[in-house]
Amino acid sequence: METASETAPPLSEKTAHALAVTLRGCEELIPQPEWVRKLVRAEASGQPLRIKLGLDPTAPDIHLGHTVVLNKLRQLQDLGHTVIFLIGDFTSMIGDPSGRNTTRPPLTAEQIKLNAETYRAQADKILDPAKTELRYNSEWCDALGARGMIQLASRYTVARMMERDDFHKRYTGGQSISVHEFLYPLMQGYDSVALKSDLELGGTDQKFNLLMGRHLQAEYGQEPQCILTMPLLEGLDGVDKMSKSKNNYIGISEDANTMFAKVLSVSDELMWRWYTLLSFRSLDDIAALKREVEGGRNPKDAKVALAKEITARFHSAEAADRAEQDFINRSKGGVPDDLPEVALAGASLGIGALLKQAGLAPSSSEANRLIEGGGVRVDSVVVSDKGLKLPAGSYVVQVGKRKFARVTLTD
Repeated sequence: METASETAPPLSEKTAHALAVTLRGCEELIPQPEWVRKLVRAEASGQPLRIKLGLDPTAPDIHLGHTVVLNKLRQLQDLGHTVIFLIGDFTSMIGDPSGRNTTRPPLTAEQIKLNAETYRAQADKILDPAKTELRYNSEWCDALGARGMIQLASRYTVARMMERDDFHKRYTGGQSISVHEFLYPLMQGYDSVALKSDLELGGTDQKFNLLMGRHLQAEYGQEPQCILTMPLLEGLDGVDKMSKSKNNYIGISEDANTMFAKVLSVSDELMWRWYTLLSFRSLDDIAALKREVEGGRNPKDAKVALAKEITARFHSAEAADRAEQDFINRSKGGVPDDLPEVALAGASLGIGALLKQAGLAPSSSEANRLIEGGGVRVDSVVVSDKGLKLPAGSYVVQVGKRKFARVTLTD
């Protein structure tokens, strides 16, 4: 007896390519047969699919972890589909409970507005602004009103809501759950109804909310969206997911030199995962590069290539080249070209106080610890005396491998 897969017609080259782009680096595509049917229909009709990504502006900066889903959105945009970058200005007032063991404090309207403006500017570094549909979910959420909210809430049960892992753990653990938190997945799901989305993207921690969109679209008589979850990117430590609170992140607005150096700091193992999730190089190119490294090529070559690609994306190819040269200079003990200038009043300032006032150490005690470890240089000479006092003049001061300043002491 023939199976459905055996009797289904083969995919066209265009649809097969679109499916491969969709699946690259993804965690789950649910359900894949439905997405294939949507792709086939889009090719036959010439009507692009509507692909949605929603982000709540809970912080002012986007880091590389956020760009995993943004990169996927850009890849699908390049296939000719309509991408919708949705800023959750309304849902931010509720606070996403995903993965939380406590109620998330809601943001103020002023915080949301400022963060949303920053998100939009940063997203334009990844998406094609001319081909991106930018929306705010306050457009339809505010219009729902109390009556609409009650009607929306009637379309899902408390029992189903309590199947959600974080809610279940908090309930059985005796931790409080605010009623308004139940509204979050409902409102995110309603976004899909309002936008008539064909596919919604999100991190693996968003799966419940994404499935809610499918459920509500069916409730409102629409064809349910497919969902695509992307892995959570490990940060610089290679352990925890990238997060500002963990200080293991690279912000996409960081300067080129810092961005380049941070990418180079990741482990050789993590580098390959970053290649899959962050690089725009083809999987065949990455596989070939990995074989070269396994065959004896220095893995640093591959890491430099990744660092230059990422830095060039958010700055320029010229800035990436300069960042590479700056890193080489620092590694050799050389002095970078773009030294920050610091002027301090008071000749014969103690070296510990000088480092603190110049912003090269957070405190005098930390400065002393760095000196004891041999990590402080003045005009390329290692400082060993914590009691050193410098006379009036100009000095190149270095702390560790990356921190430099030209410090001018005046009487």
